[in-house]
Amino acid sequence: MQAIRRLFNFYINGSIHVAVAVLSLVLMTNHMFRNPFDLHMAGFAFFGTIFGYNFIKYEDFFRNKKPLRFELKGIAVLSLIAFIAAAYFFFHLKFFTQVTAFIFFGLTFLYTVPVFSSRKNIRNWSGVKIYIVALCWSGVTTLLPLINAGTEVFSDVILKFSQRFLLVISLILIFEIIDLKTDSPALGTVPQRIGVKKTKIVGLLLLVPLYFLEFLKSTIDTNQLFVNAILVIVTSLFMIFANENRSKYYTSFWVESIPVFWLGLVYLF
Repeated sequence: MQAIRRLFNFYINGSIHVAVAVLSLVLMTNHMFRNPFDLHMAGFAFFGTIFGYNFIKYEDFFRNKKPLRFELKGIAVLSLIAFIAAAYFFFHLKFFTQVTAFIFFGLTFLYTVPVFSSRKNIRNWSGVKIYIVALCWSGVTTLLPLINAGTEVFSDVILKFSQRFLLVISLILIFEIIDLKTDSPALGTVPQRIGVKKTKIVGLLLLVPLYFLEFLKSTIDTNQLFVNAILVIVTSLFMIFANENRSKYYTSFWVESIPVFWLGLVYLF
């Protein structure tokens, strides 16, 4: 039992679960635009997420040469493998996809590494974190797959990007509520600024345009409307029952499972 728990924690702490969530959103984009499965795009999104998230979470340990426990050494090896795999898939993407991916990697780098000594890194800029994360998630899971598939930029692409952005913002608000006790006041997160109750209201209100933007598509899919309704209900419930006393698994596993659940609903219906 202890071994299973350690393995599960490694799965969570090594960012494998969040990579599964990102991959699910990439596959969702393929489904919505009737694009075939793209192994190189899927591989880049999956392994790039593992490396990118571990880089964000553990960069400080390696930069400051802090002592590493056994799990962190395993995560370091995993991250190295993920970097090599992501690089392999990256060089098989189309040139414009590579350029766009490089822009999002640049944002990740600035988000993590203290380039501006007086302001630390972007992650510590009050109120900026939520938008950077949402922009990167939305870009990687919508723009990159569509660019690599040769999909022209038209209204439906903008709508899907906007929906994805709103969804990610809502999910991040749940994370910020759970992390309220541990987040530094300097971060200026939404719950720190306006309180938990108002944050929940904002999160729930964001889900309204997320759903109704579907009606502005050039072709309305009734199955997608039904699936999106379930998505909104489930996300709303996680938002309503979120509080700072919840276990870390409430967000790191269950909330991050929402994209996987969403994809599963699509295949089911």
